[in-house]
Amino acid sequence: MEKETRRKKIVVPGELVTEERKRIGSHVFVDEGKVYADSLGISYPDSSTASVVPLHGKYIPGRNDLIVGIISNETFNSYIVDINSIYHSFISKDSVRHELKRGSIISAIIQNVDEINEADLEDIRVFFGGEVIEVSPVKVPRIIGKNGSMLNVLKDNTGCNLIVGRNGWVWAKDGNLGLLVKAIRLIERESHLSDLTNKVEAFLKDEKGETKK
Repeated sequence: MEKETRRKKIVVPGELVTEERKRIGSHVFVDEGKVYADSLGISYPDSSTASVVPLHGKYIPGRNDLIVGIISNETFNSYIVDINSIYHSFISKDSVRHELKRGSIISAIIQNVDEINEADLEDIRVFFGGEVIEVSPVKVPRIIGKNGSMLNVLKDNTGCNLIVGRNGWVWAKDGNLGLLVKAIRLIERESHLSDLTNKVEAFLKDEKGETKK
């Protein structure tokens, strides 16, 4: 099992990732036996898989991902859902109990993804009220944390109800939303650092005046 401290390298689109024979991961392409990056991101030269973790960009749907979506329009029998991806998704009006309108917020599970990354949604849940906070999709794992550790710190110290979508949209309601946004922006800025969960918890306590003198 690879350690989180393994060597890493920033690559730009078209840059050589490796000439070695490795498993092919995401955000790379092969040309004449060599593997190149297709996105600005981080590669791990010592990994057994040639891949790039993008530093920015639209969400690429993955099967079983939990996402937060926003209704952008409707047709006769379906709603069009913006999921912060290249393509919009659709849900049947029969799949939800409530009438939705443009701007309505939902969460869903990615049921299936086709060859052009269009996603089918299931397990639709409708939210009433609250706000959507936008983050980079690649920073979502840090906002959740190992076994949900960071997510628990955010909930416990802000009092907010949270759903973190893998697509980079965070639904939040109640509690101290301003403090939550500050903490999330801190996580985004310093996602590359270690011991981040403890740092965020200390930041939140300090903002609330709970730090021991």
